[in-house]
Amino acid sequence: MSDIHYTQLEEPLWPLMNKFYRAHQSSMKAVRDAQLWVARRDEIVAALCLRSVSGGRWLTGLFVDPACRVQGIAARLIAEAVKGVDEPVWLFCHPDLRGFYERRGFSFDPELPYAMAERLSRYARSKPMIAMGLEPKILS
Repeated sequence: MSDIHYTQLEEPLWPLMNKFYRAHQSSMKAVRDAQLWVARRDEIVAALCLRSVSGGRWLTGLFVDPACRVQGIAARLIAEAVKGVDEPVWLFCHPDLRGFYERRGFSFDPELPYAMAERLSRYARSKPMIAMGLEPKILS
């Protein structure tokens, strides 16, 4: 098994991220106005988007190839993506994932900017969803 490399995806390669999501029948999509991060062996094995929002960053689209799960890939990809970020990072996830994110330094039910709280409220109408947050002091 070759080493995994964690990098920000260069803009000309952005279509590869959507190809990765589609190959795994994921409804996630690469967000154009975000930093796109991937874990790669030869091919992409995990991906996430880190998007600037009012007052911080929003982590979305975290997906790991099911054949590569439980190897610490998601944790390392998150760590690489938020390294050096000097503002809060928020994400929305299913309540079952709370422990996973808490082990990565995120806290449950952070104070959200109004626009993010509104977005969470809309998402939570159709599926169980909680907010998690990572403060900058934890990032250093």
